[in-house]
Amino acid sequence: MTGQQAGERLDWTDRVLELDVGPVAHGGHCVARHEGRVVFVRHALPGERVLAVVVEDGGGGFCRADAVAVREAAPGRVEPPCAWARAGGCGGCDFQHADPALQRELKAAVLAEQLRRLAGIERAVEVEELPGGALGWRSRVRLAVDETGRPGLRAHRSHDVLPIADCPIAPPGALPPVLERGFAPGSEVEVVVDADGTTHVDGSSPVVQRAAGREWRLSPGVFWQVHPALPDALAGLVAEWARAPAGGTAWDLYGGVGLFAAVLAGQVGPAGRVVVVESSARAVADGRAALADLPQVDWRAGRVERVLPGLTDRPDVVVADPPRRGLGRELVDALCARRPDRVVHVACDPAALARDLALFTARGYRLDGLRAFDAFPMTHHFESVAVLSRA
Repeated sequence: MTGQQAGERLDWTDRVLELDVGPVAHGGHCVARHEGRVVFVRHALPGERVLAVVVEDGGGGFCRADAVAVREAAPGRVEPPCAWARAGGCGGCDFQHADPALQRELKAAVLAEQLRRLAGIERAVEVEELPGGALGWRSRVRLAVDETGRPGLRAHRSHDVLPIADCPIAPPGALPPVLERGFAPGSEVEVVVDADGTTHVDGSSPVVQRAAGREWRLSPGVFWQVHPALPDALAGLVAEWARAPAGGTAWDLYGGVGLFAAVLAGQVGPAGRVVVVESSARAVADGRAALADLPQVDWRAGRVERVLPGLTDRPDVVVADPPRRGLGRELVDALCARRPDRVVHVACDPAALARDLALFTARGYRLDGLRAFDAFPMTHHFESVAVLSRA
C-alpha cells in the first residue's frame, strides 16, 4: 500500500514526484501515473519528464500536481510570457508554456478524445487560429478584489487574489489603470474593452460591439464573446450551415442579443420567422433595440426549457448556443421531437458537446460538419460548432 497503513487515507499533498507525462486531458492538464495512481499535472506537456509537487489529494485514485522543474522538455515548450503562469500562480492560463501551434494541437487532441469516448465518434478536427495572435485578445476580464481593496486575478483553484500588475492576454494598456485603483474588499470588477477601443469598468457606459455587419449597444453585464474575432467567425459559420429557407422558421436558443438571429432573419426574409429564446431580460432588451429593423424576429424572454413547450411551429433549423453544461437529454429529446431539418450546435465545452452529439445521433440525426476555433489562446478552452441533419 505504498507505505500506507490499512484504512489510512492516502494523501500525497506536498510530495514531489518525478513523472513521465502522458497525454493531454480535458481541463488544462496532462495525465501521468505514479505508484498505480493517476496524477493530473499542470504546466507540463505530453512526452516530458518533470518534477511535480502534489497540490491537491482527495485520497482516491488520482491527485493533482504542478510541474516545478522540467528534466526532459517536449518540442514546442516555450518560456511563458507571464510570470504568474507557473506553479502556485494564476488560474487563468493553462498553456503559456506551449507555443500557440502546439496549444491548438493539444486542444484538437482533447476534442477528438471526448468525441471518441463520450459519443463514439472517430473524427479528427483542426482547432483553427483566429486573427490577432495569442496575446491581447481578452476583451473582458473579471478581477477579484482582496481584503485590502486591491484588485487582481485568483490563483489556480483558490480564492487567493494575486497582486498582478497586468495580464498579457488582456488588451495592452487596459488593466494597469484599473489595477492601481481601490475597490470594495471582497467584490469583483469587470473590465471590458469594446469595438471602439473604449475601456469600461463595471458598466461605466454602454458597451459598443459590432459583428455580422451590425452594431449592438450592450447594458452592463450582458454577454458578448471575449475574443473580438469570434462573433464574426461564428456568425459566418451559422450563415453557411443553417441554410434557413426563405419564408421558413428558425429558432435561436440561448440567443443572447441576437447575433445569430440577425443572420437567420436575413435567410428567412420578411415572410419568415426567427424565434429568439434568451433568459436575460437585459440581453433581450438590447437585442430588440439592435434588431428593431427586423420584424420577423420574435423575442421570448425566459429559460429555454420553459419557453420551448409553448412554441407551436416546427422549425426548419435550430441554432443553439447553450451554457457550458450543454443541452442535456431533456432538451435534445424536445428538439428532436420537433424534427428540425438541421441543428447548429455552438459549444464552449468539448465534453458537453460530445454528450449532446451522442444524444442527437441516437435519435436519428447525423453529424455533417464540425469546426473548432482557438477563441481562448493560452487557456485550455476553445469554441466548437457542429451541424446535424435529420437522417
